[in-house]
This record gives sequence, C-alpha cells and structure tokens, in this order.
Amino acid sequence: MRVLNAQGQTLLKQVKWCDSFGSKLRGLMFRRSIAAGEGLMLVEEHAGIAATAIHMFFVPFDIAALWLDDDLRIVHKTLAKAWRPYYASPRPARYVLEGPPQLLQQVAIGEQLHVEE
Repeated sequence: MRVLNAQGQTLLKQVKWCDSFGSKLRGLMFRRSIAAGEGLMLVEEHAGIAATAIHMFFVPFDIAALWLDDDLRIVHKTLAKAWRPYYASPRPARYVLEGPPQLLQQVAIGEQLHVEE
C-alpha cells in the first residue's frame, strides 16, 4: 500500500500493514536498513498511548516515527534512534507509521495522511 500527504503526493510507496501481534512485535527488528519509500504501519484496534509505544531494540538504524489518530491525522512525530528502549506519543494514537528519517521533513503535526491499496 501507499501513504500520501494531504496534497495527494506519495510519501511512501511500499508500506506494510501490521495489525497482528507478531507483525507489530517484529516491526523493523533484525533488518539492516529501511529503503527510501518504504515503511510500516502499526495498527491498534483503539487509540491510546501505551499501546502505540514503540521500542528500537535490535533496530540498528534511525527511523521516522509518526503517530496518527483514527482519521490518520499526525498527532506526534519524532526521530527514533537505534537501540533506544521507548518512544511514545503524548497524545492518543491508533497508528504508528515508521519510515526513513527524511519522512519527518515531509510532514507536519496536524496534517492528515491518506492510505491507498
């Protein structure tokens, strides 16, 4: 699937939808890198803070982490550093979009993203 910004421009062209416990737990662990245009969308059943917290254990590279609400509006974003134990949004989120670090410069807090199959 693809993720687009509010203007319809493609931000990430190859995004894996992760809604099972195993796919969310695995995330980007044990990979060597993430390609430009690639990402993961971690999906929870309900918006929250604790459920959308992420870790960077066994992820040897930095990533952009975007927390999105039920409407795919960005509520928080950060550069998640390799091997750090904990990142969470201060506001409830339902989705966490993980991608290459340059994604952070392409989006703003409050921006609504779109997903296409």
